[in-house]
Amino acid sequence: MTLQRTLFAIIVVVTALPTVTIRARQSNELGDKLNPLVQAHEGQVSIAVKHLKTGAEFYLEADRAMPTASLIKFPVMIEAYRQQALGKVDFDKRIDVKAEDKVPGSGILTSHFSSVSLSLRDAIQLMIAFSDNTATNLVVDQIGLPSTAEAMEKLGCSNTKIHAKVYKRETSIFPDRSEKFGLGSTTAREMISLLERLEKGELVSPAACEAMKRHLLACDDNTKLKKLLPPGTKMAHKTGAVSATRTDAGLIYSPSGAIAICVLTNDNKDQTWTDDNAAQMLCAKIGKTVYDHFNPDAETKPATPSESSNQLQVGSLGELVEALQRTLNARLTPSPKLSSDGDFGPATEAAVKAFQKQSELPETGIVDAAVWSKLGPIVEPQEVPDPKIVNASKQTKAPLDPLVGPPWVSCTSWAIADGSSGKLLAGVDENELRDPASTTKIMTALVVLQMVQAHPEYLDEIVTFSTAADQTSGSTAAIRAGEQLPVKELLYGLLLPSGNDASVAFAEHFGAKLLKKDTSAKDASAKEAYDAFIAEMNATAKRIGMKHSKFVNPHGLTDKDHKMSASDLCILAFEAMKNPLFREVVSTRVHGYTVRSVQGYTRNVKWDNTNELLGTEGYLGVKTGTTNAAGACLVSLAERDGQSRICVILGSGNSRARYADTRNLLRWSWSMSKP
Repeated sequence: MTLQRTLFAIIVVVTALPTVTIRARQSNELGDKLNPLVQAHEGQVSIAVKHLKTGAEFYLEADRAMPTASLIKFPVMIEAYRQQALGKVDFDKRIDVKAEDKVPGSGILTSHFSSVSLSLRDAIQLMIAFSDNTATNLVVDQIGLPSTAEAMEKLGCSNTKIHAKVYKRETSIFPDRSEKFGLGSTTAREMISLLERLEKGELVSPAACEAMKRHLLACDDNTKLKKLLPPGTKMAHKTGAVSATRTDAGLIYSPSGAIAICVLTNDNKDQTWTDDNAAQMLCAKIGKTVYDHFNPDAETKPATPSESSNQLQVGSLGELVEALQRTLNARLTPSPKLSSDGDFGPATEAAVKAFQKQSELPETGIVDAAVWSKLGPIVEPQEVPDPKIVNASKQTKAPLDPLVGPPWVSCTSWAIADGSSGKLLAGVDENELRDPASTTKIMTALVVLQMVQAHPEYLDEIVTFSTAADQTSGSTAAIRAGEQLPVKELLYGLLLPSGNDASVAFAEHFGAKLLKKDTSAKDASAKEAYDAFIAEMNATAKRIGMKHSKFVNPHGLTDKDHKMSASDLCILAFEAMKNPLFREVVSTRVHGYTVRSVQGYTRNVKWDNTNELLGTEGYLGVKTGTTNAAGACLVSLAERDGQSRICVILGSGNSRARYADTRNLLRWSWSMSKP
């Protein structure tokens, strides 16, 4: 009996050794790949990785409490689903969004809707898919602020807490943690723990986990962990970003199996809001390194989430639901006339059941392989011809690329003008309306400087930052509410770091002056002043001959009605560069100032110019701009051999591309001007 037990123990140890050895080896090898990336980064980094199929793990400072930014919305969602399962909240309950509910920052409710009523389920979707801050506060109001931290404590995640409602620090239930971490806090290891239980269906219930993963799969932020993953790779994740903090955590559905991953960064030196921000690129490189490490065979097909999430049912969202709705409209008689909105709701479920009855299938309302088989080919938004016709068609080629003419560039439109006369010299789609991003601030500065030209005393006036200016999202001059500085100094904060906050402060300050021209205007509100400034921007555009532009804000954050053209930006830059102070500011590479607060303290600020071309001789300004909608934009003034050129680039693929596009176009322009 003793011999049998000894042999059994030996067999168990020998059988277990390869797995342990593989896990340890994979962890060491992955660490060898990730550590150099982290060491090269200027900022704090915590990482946790676990391959859920093999159990291979890697941790780096994974138990250090770190700020979450909007990543904390993932635990908030978990608590909402827990309360739904207990009957404490109703996901179909309608919530009226009031003006006082709206807060700035990420999302769509505040900026795109004057009034709206939505379900709690929809609020959760907006909170995760678009990181909507207003929706997050609506969810928190329904579940109670303390409940998330209490639930996380029971799950063994004692560091994971949401401290206050978004943009409402006064509601904090953890004041000390709010001061240290901001909106929320967690550790990388605790995030991995939650993600693993989510994938295993152990959070609340399997059905709830599938619903939560659908929310996470809809996350629209692809600038971090997902950025460099192979096309088609599914990732159920949530991100977060404030100036010094960039975070991302989720499940990568790789060919070798699901990978739980969390990257938390803080105290980052690079606090810009461009797509190539150092912390975001670090996340992207970590995501790709982890993916490649566990999937060395590049030819393996990307995996999809667990099989049940491939079935469409109530709560499903996305393009495949749109395709289902179009196809049901075509296959059912009479047509249910579903809206192809990608939202699988009760109407779509009823249509699915009707089709199942028509096809003699079980009336479950769930779309599985049997339903797709009966539906036949998916109905596309536009008619797609038969493959036989497509394959039989003759393919022609364009002529050889010409050896003369402007170079090929990555941008969607461009224009070059003579810097001395403003005359347009060349362009491609130069009159097309485009998202201009922060090149808008050239107009903001021009309006200010034209008012200063008429009233020189304005230049030394003190601008006091409002809360609205302070809370403006995106790139920032980092001036806080109640802090003060002269107009002249604030021009540097507007044009060097591309301060969205500075643009709002200018609009409020100078808009109030514009309103005073109307003697009937008394005690104008900040909103009225802001609107008056925007009106002046549009009036100035018309006055200087811009024919393809419309302004709805002073900073260039994306709005469907806020557009400019490359040719108009040439006109705007030419006009602005006539002003000596504007030329001085946009040619400055770095500038500092000591701001003073109404509370009495002083603080030093330093602004670096976002225009990298200023480091090369001959380049004199003018302004960068970057948003997801606009791409990377750049307006430049360059001088060479006694000539000057204004070059406008809109819609380059990334920051580096806009500089390459500018240099290539200007080199071509200089060569064409030679006799």
